[in-house]
Amino acid sequence: MSLRIEKLHETIGAEITGVDLAKPLTDADMAAIERAWLEHIVLVFPGQDLDQEAQLRFAGQFGIVGERSRPAAIRPEGADFHPAVMLISNIRENGKPIGSLPDGEMWFHHDMCYVAEPYRGTMLYAMEIPSHGGNTLFADMYAAYDRLGAATKERIAGARALQIYNYSVTEKVPLDGDLDAYPHYVQPVAITHPRTRRKALYVNPLITARIEGLPGDESDALLEELFGFAEDRGLIYEHVWREGDLVMWDNWCSCHARTDFPETERRLLRRCTILGEALAE
Repeated sequence: MSLRIEKLHETIGAEITGVDLAKPLTDADMAAIERAWLEHIVLVFPGQDLDQEAQLRFAGQFGIVGERSRPAAIRPEGADFHPAVMLISNIRENGKPIGSLPDGEMWFHHDMCYVAEPYRGTMLYAMEIPSHGGNTLFADMYAAYDRLGAATKERIAGARALQIYNYSVTEKVPLDGDLDAYPHYVQPVAITHPRTRRKALYVNPLITARIEGLPGDESDALLEELFGFAEDRGLIYEHVWREGDLVMWDNWCSCHARTDFPETERRLLRRCTILGEALAE
């Protein structure tokens, strides 16, 4: 069976079939997947049967796999899981979630944009999926930047934004409190992708708190304009999960959100990440 690539959306997303990620891949297949990732931003591999070792082995072919910052003893997954693995799940045992980010919708965000060297990529593998909902929306941030007006592009040239995260999925950190209590970092409002050299908008509704150097009302108004991508379905691919899907995405030029799903139905996915580097305008 030969590897096949089929676009899923006009600007973002492609499905790759004809490859078994649990087995060693040829150099030619890996080169084709890497090219497809750079071109399509989000890749979907349906019908995979992956244990955590196979998933981490595949992820490791794209860079260094990131490890969790929380010690195993205090992570929901506990010591039975590799320190690079996060379970995304609403399943509860003894009243406590077995994983992270358990319930409901989640606003658009870039993974780990609040650290000095944001992660390049994320891989998510679906093991249990509810009957509906829990879809992941992926926004093309190249196209989001390209669609800005010339005046707005000029205004954000050289601008930097505070990225701060409080581990809520639909709330921002109040900026009048102690910011040192939360992970945060100042990033360019628009970045140049280190591999493709294309410009991408690098702000999002969940984690971007303000644009540095602007009065609060001006910052809020400009961010509201920049966040318009979240309402533009022409920039968004919505992935409806199936058990056995492995989805990988580029965090430098996309951001993603989650739709709500029935709290009475089980949802279980396995996540790992690929380390990145400092981003520049």
